[in-house]
Amino acid sequence: MARQQRTIITCAITGAIHTPTMSDALPYTPDDIAQQAVDAAEAGASILHLHARRAHDGGVSVDTDDFAAFLPRIKQATDAVVNISTGGSLTLSIADRVKPATIFSPEMCSLNMGSMNFSFHPLAKRYEDWKFDWEKAYVEGSEGNIFRNTFRDIREAAETLAPHDIKFEHECYDVGHLYNLKFCMDTGLFKAPIFIQFIFGILGGIGPEIDNLIFMKRTADRLFGDNYRWSVLGAGGAQMSLATSASQMGGNIRVGLEDSLFISRGKLAESNAQQVAKIRRIVEDLGCTVATPDEARDILALKGGDRVNF
Repeated sequence: MARQQRTIITCAITGAIHTPTMSDALPYTPDDIAQQAVDAAEAGASILHLHARRAHDGGVSVDTDDFAAFLPRIKQATDAVVNISTGGSLTLSIADRVKPATIFSPEMCSLNMGSMNFSFHPLAKRYEDWKFDWEKAYVEGSEGNIFRNTFRDIREAAETLAPHDIKFEHECYDVGHLYNLKFCMDTGLFKAPIFIQFIFGILGGIGPEIDNLIFMKRTADRLFGDNYRWSVLGAGGAQMSLATSASQMGGNIRVGLEDSLFISRGKLAESNAQQVAKIRRIVEDLGCTVATPDEARDILALKGGDRVNF
């Protein structure tokens, strides 16, 4: 497979899975989220995928005030593309989850392409002492979660955000999600070129084997032809190996503490920027060139940083 000319690195800064007990490096205050995002951009990330957290205890938040505490600071300090999550909570409605995007009108948003079991409850067994009272029940409770993303939810998100000219990062956790996306394109919800994030290694989704990456890519080729761009997210220990493979297949890559807390086997990452610097070094050593933010905007046909509302 021919490599594309530029490789886009996305960095997912904090997410909604990991909790403060799991790593001292996980940012949750506005200061830390902003600083780690800026540092990740300086290390080579051209897209910053952002969730919000409660500043006092690190809990997951979709409160627009929590986003407002760091978004302008990131925009002031870096030219990176800002991508706001619409999957910020496994239990809230799609209306609640898209509200930050309707307020801030970023260049990109994530959008999950199907309902699924989405669990990380095995992580609870690794810790005896927790920094905050909410953490243990939150992690254990994920065993009973269904992450709802029905066709109606997807349509509501697409129609609500259509006036904002936002490019979606279509998160596909299994092969059926690609067919869901094809249906949505056929009905006019999304226009080419679309941007697909293949996600591997979440409990409830497809596993992080290279065969699955090849299968997902082949399926997307059949469904979308030349009308899509793609990236790979490997959760946990699969992060660096799958990102490396994707870069050599012509794809883009995503790293960050949302997806893995580690920099190598058994060693916690010190920051998001450390992960970005590592994968940048790997892909450049293998002959790829990392895209700048403006090159990423061109590749993905984004509206531009001058049209956001923060």
